[in-house]
Amino acid sequence: MGCKDLKLNVLKSYIGSYLVEKGEITEEQLQKALTYQNNAQGKRKYLGQVLVELGYTTEEKVSMAVAKQAGVPFVSLEKFQIDPAAVASIEQETIKRYQALPIAFDNGRLVVAMVQPRDVIAIDDLRIISGYEIQPVLVSDSELKAVMEKTIRTNLHVKQAPEEDVHEEIVLGQDAAERPAVKLANLILSQAVQTNASDIHIEPQERNLRIRFRIDGVLHETMRPPRRIGPSLVSRIKVMANMDIAERRIPQDGRTTLKIDGKTIDFRVASLPSAYGEKLTLRILDRSTELITLEGLGFPNHQLKRFNNIVKLPYGFILVTGPTGSGKSTTLYSVLKELNSVTKHIITVEDPIERRIDGINQVQVNNQAGMTFASGLRSILRNDPDIIMVGEIRDHETARIAVESALTGHLVFSTLHTNDAAGAISRLADMGIEPYLTASSLIGVVAQRLIRTLCPYCKLLYNLSKQELLKSVPDFPLDKDEDVVGLYKPQTCVKCNETGYRGRVGVFELLLVSDAVSKLTLLRSSAREIREVAVQEGMSTLRQEGLIKAKEGITSLEEVLRVIV
Repeated sequence: MGCKDLKLNVLKSYIGSYLVEKGEITEEQLQKALTYQNNAQGKRKYLGQVLVELGYTTEEKVSMAVAKQAGVPFVSLEKFQIDPAAVASIEQETIKRYQALPIAFDNGRLVVAMVQPRDVIAIDDLRIISGYEIQPVLVSDSELKAVMEKTIRTNLHVKQAPEEDVHEEIVLGQDAAERPAVKLANLILSQAVQTNASDIHIEPQERNLRIRFRIDGVLHETMRPPRRIGPSLVSRIKVMANMDIAERRIPQDGRTTLKIDGKTIDFRVASLPSAYGEKLTLRILDRSTELITLEGLGFPNHQLKRFNNIVKLPYGFILVTGPTGSGKSTTLYSVLKELNSVTKHIITVEDPIERRIDGINQVQVNNQAGMTFASGLRSILRNDPDIIMVGEIRDHETARIAVESALTGHLVFSTLHTNDAAGAISRLADMGIEPYLTASSLIGVVAQRLIRTLCPYCKLLYNLSKQELLKSVPDFPLDKDEDVVGLYKPQTCVKCNETGYRGRVGVFELLLVSDAVSKLTLLRSSAREIREVAVQEGMSTLRQEGLIKAKEGITSLEEVLRVIV
């Protein structure tokens, strides 16, 4: 008897005895399986396969027995969170050839799921190919095949867009096989686009590299590759964004346009030196998506009608306020799209230009060349515009020119960072704008937030009594005869990536500058006083609008309270 046959007999004996000892099969079933195995025609089958075929036990229980005999952990891939960075560390053809799927990193070792975890030749080859020490874990054959088919995307590719005049094409699974950083960069960018992320954060930590995506305004960790790949990954992305890879001590900015899965995507890249290396933040802008209409943004009808009235005035100053990432630019682009016509001359000055719109003249701020918001705005006024959009009011000079432009017959749009609509009037005063100029030019302020919308496939209805609800949310909008309120809360499903939410919608507060508000502006009244008068005149606050959306089942009460104070 050869050495190989002896090992097979030992393994057969162990698996059979182990399953009998655990009560998974009977001694009689084991003998029948051995007889069936010995009499089988054609390709010889393992005892475990025979036991499963005969229906005496399950594939998972056989795999657990093999894992115990081999001295390796058993893993169920259905319950395991596979690290995409680990999958990217080995070429697809290699994964298929060895039937070994990298699933995670553990203390600098690459964890590889295998059906034959004692295949020392395959493990040695994988160690040489990947450059990592290999930690094999055992998985069932059917699970491995199913997950490999799902995990490996054979058609994933990222290439420079034609308009960038760069002819390099990077295809995962080809030249990227010898360049792990290229492969990982492609994987990160493609996965971010597929999950509709708005930002990518690549953050070096003490022991590893943390990759996070901002999806629907909330950061989610997606992978933790080893720290050693960090410098080459950062350099790869900096090369793509035309940044200086030799300079690591100061922040840099860059941009690139890529074709991913047939979509043209703009990436704005910002680097920042940190304690453990350079951190990169990538803002994702999909050119192929259509601009959302004002209705699609989430404007309720009662606000939309009033807002449409002011944006169609021939002149005046309109501000959109809110924190970073609250959708201010999207709102302004939606307005400009509706106002865009051959009879209107529209010019914008932006930093940066986030969306290109046909028929509108868009100017990019370039501080190094002396093109600031203020200087750009002065130049715009000499070009006979009807409508002007200033990306952001950042200083006194820009604010003053914008206000004066509105007074001289132009319709001017811009943004400010304030918590609510009334706060914008106080902020202009803080910037040194005289109250009489603000009162004469400002016609409306929109404050906004973005809240996540509940996944329609898994949201769960629950009921709260009037007393319970008012105890936690005293200002919740209730009808007089409403004793029980039906609200929805998030659950998890595949369609929402296990988050409970899918997409976002805007919540708006529209302040129209009436005579009463103008008088308060002239008196330098506080934002609180202005807000109180506006509410008396019919303004619905951000909080009220958010609570209405929770009552309508669009979002959850927790999400409203998270976003709106």
